[in-house]
Amino acid sequence: MSIVDSYNQWAEQYDSSENKTRDLDRVATQETLSKYAFAKVLELGCGTGKNTAWLLEQGAEVIGLDFSEGMLEKAREKIQSPRANFLQADITKQWPAKIPQVDLATCSLTLEHIADLDFVFQQAHQKIKLGGHFFICELHPFKQYMGSKARYDTAEGVKELEVYIHHISAFLKEAKQNGFSLIELEEWFDEPREEQTPPRLLSLVFQK
Repeated sequence: MSIVDSYNQWAEQYDSSENKTRDLDRVATQETLSKYAFAKVLELGCGTGKNTAWLLEQGAEVIGLDFSEGMLEKAREKIQSPRANFLQADITKQWPAKIPQVDLATCSLTLEHIADLDFVFQQAHQKIKLGGHFFICELHPFKQYMGSKARYDTAEGVKELEVYIHHISAFLKEAKQNGFSLIELEEWFDEPREEQTPPRLLSLVFQK
């Protein structure tokens, strides 16, 4: 099954199933981005809109991109605002020309499915205004080293998705090569935190 088909299937249960990674991403996104002011937002890999409603509360307009029409259908059902525009797009290919420059681009739990970080940073640099920010929140590579990856339950058993491991140094290298400066880096742990457990998520804020 292709990655797109997997996410189309996962869309039916994505919001309702137990998912510590999804839930911690929501916390990381809100705690981090509450420090910044923004009006126009480009949400990459918006999925079912798990972060979109909060982004709308903070900014004036959100453009959500996702390659899964199943995920986008759920987002459109939940968030019926004239200030939210959901588009089907593959961010590993040229991003839609009609997308305006934005104050903030976000990318949550998406880059583990993308092999080439350089292209994403190139496109983000084109779409983010000078002085704007690029927020990334992904499964921590330490968790990936231990075998963790995106997965969900099906009638036939657990479905694991194809993923790529991006080391912390890779995020920093690609960002620098594409005109971004690191502003903030944070590691996020499950609560209650147990000793000698790796962080679940890695978040980074870059500025153009």
